[in-house]
Amino acid sequence: MIDQAVAELQAVVGVRGACAAVGEVQARWYRRHRQSPPPRRPERVPAVQPRALSEVERKELRRVLNSPEHVDEAPATVYAKLLDQGVYLASVPTMYRVLRQHDEVHERRRQATHPAAKKPELLATKPNQVYSWDITKLLGPAKWTWFYLYVILDIYSRYVPGWMLAHAENAHLAEVLLADTTTKQHITVGQLTIHADRGSPMTAKPVAFLLAELGVTKSHSRPHVSNDNPYSESQFRTMKYRPTFPDRFGSFQDAHAFCGRFFRWYNDEHRHSGIGFHTPADVHHGRAELLRAQRADVLSAAYAAHPERFVGKPPEPPSLPTAVWINEPKEDTTTTQ
Repeated sequence: MIDQAVAELQAVVGVRGACAAVGEVQARWYRRHRQSPPPRRPERVPAVQPRALSEVERKELRRVLNSPEHVDEAPATVYAKLLDQGVYLASVPTMYRVLRQHDEVHERRRQATHPAAKKPELLATKPNQVYSWDITKLLGPAKWTWFYLYVILDIYSRYVPGWMLAHAENAHLAEVLLADTTTKQHITVGQLTIHADRGSPMTAKPVAFLLAELGVTKSHSRPHVSNDNPYSESQFRTMKYRPTFPDRFGSFQDAHAFCGRFFRWYNDEHRHSGIGFHTPADVHHGRAELLRAQRADVLSAAYAAHPERFVGKPPEPPSLPTAVWINEPKEDTTTTQ
């Protein structure tokens, strides 16, 4: 009865007025009427495309395209050849459409495949075991001018045993620096592994021949992987974030003088967090253990004087590295039953 009364009054005063007149809650009336399912729409029957090929014509088109004569040819080539023979079966887009519907559009040529690049895993437990080297650009006095800084770094001690500033980036200069550095460090055959990215000087054959002649094992980063040479990248960051590093260098001599000052500071004065806040020179030349013992004596005396100021245990100086990795392998925690 209420629904009928609302329906009759709705045309005159609207739903709100009708519900108010008969004492019905408007929301309840809407909710009750919305529960009925909407009327089903009639299914749409797709119209027959008058331009479409018939099933017989589609089968004939596929037969011709997959025939031994045309199976290795592009549809456009088949289309042209058929026209030369006085035959028209379908347009080129239609040929592609029919082939695509049957999953017959693929690259037929053999594709080059490359094995996955092996991740370099290098371990250093003492100096002169693993070197990392790279080249960075330093902005010159004018736009589009650079100087090229070659740097070799010992990943265990963070010591820079060799560097070179040049006007160019090439394999010959890299050969000179590598040969000079290995000679100064008294590297013996089989002692050293040297790691680099895949820049052209690093992968050049003259450099590879030189390292083989010196008995040095070479290692390279994986292609398109930016963090396989982290120690060299970190050293460049330290240099370029120094307060005295300029936006541009006024001349080659200016850049060379800056690099000389920087590497003296880096090797002999810089307290590196990765080596227990010792200098790279102390770690590289074996002085760090004695200096750490001296630090331990100072801390022991401070603890003896005021033990209440130290919570838990006596203080210890930062530890020296025992093993330094490039891509340390992760331990397999899976268990087999």
